Amino acid sequence: MGFQTQVYVQPSPAVEGDFASANPRASVLAGPGSLVAGPNGVIVGRFAWASSNGEENVSSGEVDFYNLVSNTGTGAPTGFVHREQQALITQWLAEATLLIPAGFAVTLHHAGDFWTRNAGTVATAAGQKVFAKLTDGTAVPGAAGASVSGAVETKWLVMSAAAPGELMKISTWPLG
Repeated sequence: MGFQTQVYVQPSPAVEGDFASANPRASVLAGPGSLVAGPNGVIVGRFAWASSNGEENVSSGEVDFYNLVSNTGTGAPTGFVHREQQALITQWLAEATLLIPAGFAVTLHHAGDFWTRNAGTVATAAGQKVFAKLTDGTAVPGAAGASVSGAVETKWLVMSAAAPGELMKISTWPLG
């Protein structure tokens, strides 16, 4: 993404990770400061997995169930990374980023309506299931029960049409 060189008549509807509605949403239950970006950081607007590093929480003295968050994992993702202006531009002369640096707090949502990018190779249709790629947490549309190579089916649903690479709405609330 380079410096702005043109202006469109209609602005973009959203940025990856934005809320897509004011419907109810729920975050993953975790203690204060429990969810932090792992060593590689976390990309906003993607699915993420949380795991425990077995360390004691300095505030509570308890070993938290979740701790390190990553855009890679196995099994169903723990949640979706919402855009809360928590990403930082740390690369020299970079203009934008969606990367939450290692050690920074992360909020994961396990319910709600969000915008994400269609990382698949086909256009989406409302009602399709969302699959999370295990290597980077990107969202790929597919039929319920289908097998998508390198991805796991989530409880999330596609809620809008989007060509590959375009923004799409996803939700945990079924149609109708």
